[in-house]
Amino acid sequence: MAKPILLAVDDDISVLEAVVQDLRRQYGEKHRVIRAASGQAALDICRQLKERNDVVALILSDQRMPGMTGVEFLEAAIPLFPEAKRVLLTAYADTEAAIRAINSARIHYYLNKPWDPPEEKLYPVLDDLLQAWYLGFKPPYDGIQLISPRWGAGDHEVRNFLSRNRIGFQWVDPDINPEAIPLLRQRELDEAKLPVVLFPDGTSLVQPSSTQLAEKVGLSVQASQEYYDVVVVGAGPAGLGAGVYGASEGLKTLVVEPFAAGGQAGSSSKIENYLGFVDGISGEELAQRAYLQARRFKAEFLTQRVTQIGSENGYHILRMSDDREVTCRACILAIGVQYCRLDIPGEDRFSGAGLYYGAATTQGDSCADESVYIVGGANSAGQAAMYFSRHAREVCLLVRGKDLERSMSKYLIEQIEATQNIVVETETQLVALDGNAHLQCITLSTPAGLVKRGASSVFVFIGAEPKTQWLPERIARDAKGFVLAGPDLKLQADETWRLGRDPYLLETSVPGIFVAGDVRHGSVKRCASAVGEGSIAIQFVHQYLATLN
Repeated sequence: MAKPILLAVDDDISVLEAVVQDLRRQYGEKHRVIRAASGQAALDICRQLKERNDVVALILSDQRMPGMTGVEFLEAAIPLFPEAKRVLLTAYADTEAAIRAINSARIHYYLNKPWDPPEEKLYPVLDDLLQAWYLGFKPPYDGIQLISPRWGAGDHEVRNFLSRNRIGFQWVDPDINPEAIPLLRQRELDEAKLPVVLFPDGTSLVQPSSTQLAEKVGLSVQASQEYYDVVVVGAGPAGLGAGVYGASEGLKTLVVEPFAAGGQAGSSSKIENYLGFVDGISGEELAQRAYLQARRFKAEFLTQRVTQIGSENGYHILRMSDDREVTCRACILAIGVQYCRLDIPGEDRFSGAGLYYGAATTQGDSCADESVYIVGGANSAGQAAMYFSRHAREVCLLVRGKDLERSMSKYLIEQIEATQNIVVETETQLVALDGNAHLQCITLSTPAGLVKRGASSVFVFIGAEPKTQWLPERIARDAKGFVLAGPDLKLQADETWRLGRDPYLLETSVPGIFVAGDVRHGSVKRCASAVGEGSIAIQFVHQYLATLN
């Protein structure tokens, strides 16, 4: 933000120069001091400052000026800068007029000439006035602004991307904030095409993709080199663990992630059973610490999506969504899993408009004083319930089973039981969604039969499934799509492993391509386990690379 302005006004040039010098000597570091030689000139300057959205903190005006007196000018300036502190500079003979001006011009103080020495007669008065002004001053926001209605297509994705990548922004909902449309019109943007992201440099992105956003906010979308010792695909807990250990052990390491560091764990409001964090830690904070740690060891991060993996002459070639390629000797698949879909009426229609998979902390404030429904009975659902209980009027946890004991950690069950605005409904399933422009009604299957309820926010945590269809056929998977590795390759009926040695513990059916974390067949779906697998995978990468020398 530009410095707040101190405006000095006097028709006597010598007096005006003395005032300006005194103001700059005391306040010039944090304020911009400007001058005007008449009341009318000062009023014109105020209008120009208002048009530029500048901020005036204090106006110091002489009383006796031809054409427009100081009191008349200060009265005229009130509509332009009503919060500015107003000081009248008077001769002794004008004291009575100054006292009357306290009411008419609402001046905050008057000073008699001369004011020397300023350390005694000027600065103490202005210090008090400026301190009072700053107490009530709310600086205009000058960062990134996202203009998007809560229920609009793409709103959830953009807000989640910016939030998860710790990019500060101000969300302006046109349905709530009247200033949204003027902001668009100022930049000649179509108010029907949302979301729109406005940047301080005057540029904007309309309905942006994650890659466009990443490039604009300074994230790397293109690898700095063509070759790496190891490329880690995915930056969830497993990928971050691999990135930290790979880079710290001297491997030229690239981590490729299409969205944000942390994976599903990164959206968890609080992880309380992770080793070493007595009071718990949010998934976002844990991911950020691991990201910074990996960067400190010179790991490179790339915001891109890997669309294809090929192997040739002992090298692996990864093609990105922008058709660029990088080559490596070893690759670690840490692509995680995604929450299963409901497959119920209305699911596609309300996805992102009241129905969400996983919990984005950016949705917390949006759900204030509402009833939030969470579908699922495992730890992720329990953590989401605890998070939303701090914002929503009521949180309803819909659990298909008879209880939580078989699927949720005991510490979470105890917290849920102790939270008054969380209701657990067992043997209950969500079977339909309905509404107009956004979700407004849900249908539940309960032991008592079908029940309809009003609802505008539903968050789903019902198990997870791998998205591995894009992987080459040579990488063996089980019937559900989880990647087979090490001894589990024997589950395949055909001979998928053709080398004379046995595959390493986390090595897939393609030599030199490893797997870690939730996407691996038989993995333990816990954050700490994923981190452990990512670090262990690096040890096998070292052993594999040694066989190539």
